[in-house]
Amino acid sequence: MKYNRLGRTGLFVSEICFGTMTFSDGTWFGGAIGAQGQKEANALIEKSLAAGVNFIDTADAYSHGFSERVTGQAIRDLGLARSDVVLATKVFSRMGKGANDAGASRGHIMDGVAKSLERLQTDHIDLYQIHGSDAVTPVEETMRALDDLVRQGMVRYIGVSNWPAWRIAKANGIAGRHGASRIESLQAYYSIAGRDLERELVPLMQEDQIACLVWGPLAGGYMSGKYSLGGDAGAEGRRKTFDFPPLDKPKADALVAAMRVMASAHDGTVAQVALAYVLSKPWVSSVIIGARTAAQLDDNLQAVKLKLGADELAKLDELSALAVEYPGWMLERQGAQRMPPQS
Repeated sequence: MKYNRLGRTGLFVSEICFGTMTFSDGTWFGGAIGAQGQKEANALIEKSLAAGVNFIDTADAYSHGFSERVTGQAIRDLGLARSDVVLATKVFSRMGKGANDAGASRGHIMDGVAKSLERLQTDHIDLYQIHGSDAVTPVEETMRALDDLVRQGMVRYIGVSNWPAWRIAKANGIAGRHGASRIESLQAYYSIAGRDLERELVPLMQEDQIACLVWGPLAGGYMSGKYSLGGDAGAEGRRKTFDFPPLDKPKADALVAAMRVMASAHDGTVAQVALAYVLSKPWVSSVIIGARTAAQLDDNLQAVKLKLGADELAKLDELSALAVEYPGWMLERQGAQRMPPQS
């Protein structure tokens, strides 16, 4: 297991992050995401930590607080030293019926962090993330509230999830002007079947040293191969009832077919090849995996050992390439004029 810096900080996180979205009482999305209770959660977290994972991600929205409660209790049940776990959670989603029970306002952030700390049974959150982009609340208000939480010691680092590049750049510009805490990580969807992140967000993250935390590396399980041609047509999983995130399935099927060959050559699985591809990207700091069963978790954890060759990566890059869009094609054309002369 490798450990990477979280943005520009001195904090190191494992290249695999254990995601707890499957911890649920079975009512969230009708149980389509998962229904792991305390006993199952304890076993999955224990297995992850034994493999070298030190990073756990949850959110207040996951099963309306159930996931945070189970995660906090698991840390206690397993007797883990708090300093041995990098604990991340999120705020933004609707947590009540009131007009102010959602968003990235100062009020909702302050209410949310207090409740998350209580559910997690801890006095601090290592990485506190805004779970969505709020079209109403000014960025200045959100960043001031987050900086206050850092100064008060309730939060150590701040991040965002599912934000556009311009909003992150604006937020960190504001933080820089005021000497305040900046956004150190972006949690975003990225998979071999969905590489849109590379258009605007990857250049921003590389330029500003922002950590990339990947959610959905298997595209909701589709890139494990069990739903595609050649897979188990009767396979159960979240895409049977919760077909998300969106993807071009014919293109994904072609990718899975190519990955089956590679998986066989490496004595691995299609899921491991898909995860290995994402892990190979230099801008990826950590890949979040969730699991319904110990067998799924074992399979995913083995992905860190599967190393794709340069030819294999090039083939997968070609098969999964993004269509060229403006201004990309113009930047490429004009950028060639500014390349240094060859000696």
